[in-house]
Amino acid sequence: MGMLFIVYQPAQASTVVDPAIDDNPLRESLSLPDWFKLTFLDIKDDLAEAHRGKRGLIIYFGQKYCPYCKAHLHNNWEQPDIVAYTRAHFDVIGIDVRGDRSVTDVDGKEYTEKHFAAHYKANFTPTILFFDRDSKLALRLTGYRPPYAFRAALEFVADRHYTHEDFRDYLARAEGAESYGQDTLNAEPFFGKPPYDLSQIKQTQAVFLERPRCHACDVLHANPLRHTEITDRLKRLHTTQLNMNDNTPVTLPDGTATTALKWAESLKLDYAPTIIFYDAQGKEIIRVDSVVGFLRLRNVLDYVMSGDYHKQPNYQLWREEKKLK
Repeated sequence: MGMLFIVYQPAQASTVVDPAIDDNPLRESLSLPDWFKLTFLDIKDDLAEAHRGKRGLIIYFGQKYCPYCKAHLHNNWEQPDIVAYTRAHFDVIGIDVRGDRSVTDVDGKEYTEKHFAAHYKANFTPTILFFDRDSKLALRLTGYRPPYAFRAALEFVADRHYTHEDFRDYLARAEGAESYGQDTLNAEPFFGKPPYDLSQIKQTQAVFLERPRCHACDVLHANPLRHTEITDRLKRLHTTQLNMNDNTPVTLPDGTATTALKWAESLKLDYAPTIIFYDAQGKEIIRVDSVVGFLRLRNVLDYVMSGDYHKQPNYQLWREEKKLK
């Protein structure tokens, strides 16, 4: 029954333009929906209350001037069908990743909102955690997802599909109707050439995992990657582009020989394009696995290339320290 909900929903006009979000900080602060749960931010109590109501719990990490959060709230949680489904199956609480309210985690440890977000590695907003009716973390979504993908996420947890398959596979069954664009990857002159042995790269590197007929991939190349502020930074890194849907041989930074498809599957990637940054020792620094515009990508590149991740491993806390909106 869950897949019927995904497939037969009428197309949303916003879906086509979603990946091209203007990611300049908002001038006016966002307000959360009035149907969000009133809470003392004691997560153990919130989970218990949701369990008694035979619902799951969603923890929404956002911030007041975040354009990606605005897109999520408007395109998803202002759609009557999505709101009705969310409220029927989940309680929802909001966390401000720059907030100072006290939050008590399930183990009784207290945090400020900003450090609670850092604890759950909410590097990008919105980040959404889905807990099932048994209070177990069932799914994590990083960044903005368009309506068809967010509906799928709600059903994936509510109908307990996560017990027998990955969200990547579940989502793929519904993505055919949303796929359009060219049949080849978007080439860039700064991408490295095969063979792809990432274990031999002794400098900071960025791996672009993409696929054909991917509108969000087309938008990445047509918008952020057309800015010299982005390309000049990328040219100082080693960059590799891989088709996450095919069996191109690749040796991973840790020396494992595999294929692009198997690697994407092992990483459980459910969004294209995904960009993963590695340091010179082959350790992952950060990944961008959601809609990304010019400002977000430039800030991530600055975070990576400055080496500040050595001192501040949490990207959101780094942004606050740098006073970036």
